[in-house]
Amino acid sequence: MSVKITYFVHGTTTDNEKDISSGWSDVELSELGKRQAKDLKEKIKDKQKLGQAGLGKKFDVVFCSDLKRAVDSANLAFGGTVAIIKDERLRECNYGDYNGKPEKVVEPLQEENIEKRFPNGESYEDVKERIQDFLGFLKEKYGGKSVAIVGHKAPQLALDVLLKGKTWKEAFAQDWRKKKAWQPGWDYILG
Repeated sequence: MSVKITYFVHGTTTDNEKDISSGWSDVELSELGKRQAKDLKEKIKDKQKLGQAGLGKKFDVVFCSDLKRAVDSANLAFGGTVAIIKDERLRECNYGDYNGKPEKVVEPLQEENIEKRFPNGESYEDVKERIQDFLGFLKEKYGGKSVAIVGHKAPQLALDVLLKGKTWKEAFAQDWRKKKAWQPGWDYILG
């Protein structure tokens, strides 16, 4: 049985507001990020009433990265409505020596580190392996269910590669962040 996945990104962080790429640094949501997560809760309720954009469903479970910004976003958006389970496989890419460095330094390196690891960190292929393992777990334990995930950029790009058949180059080029095309959730089917 397939698993219906809706992917949500965490709210804006204090690092985001300073143009810093957090990676595995465990940073706080900013006040804007907290509002975004609370607003997401309302958008999901509204979508459920209207049945729009794949959000017109109830989630059987919410998984989130174990990094604070994703946990807090998940709790603000879904707390009290469904079980929320932290999973370290959903973490952002570990930029190693570049965790917490300026975006203008880290962003250009991301596409150079698809197969090559960041110094003392991991590659995007490493992230893809983590997500592949997580998807195997979902398929085995949550077949026929509707699952929400609250996470980061790298896991979402890995889902585009694994479930939408994109190359890494296509995933990076079509990333909504480059186009400033945020939306309240992206749907995937794990067949």
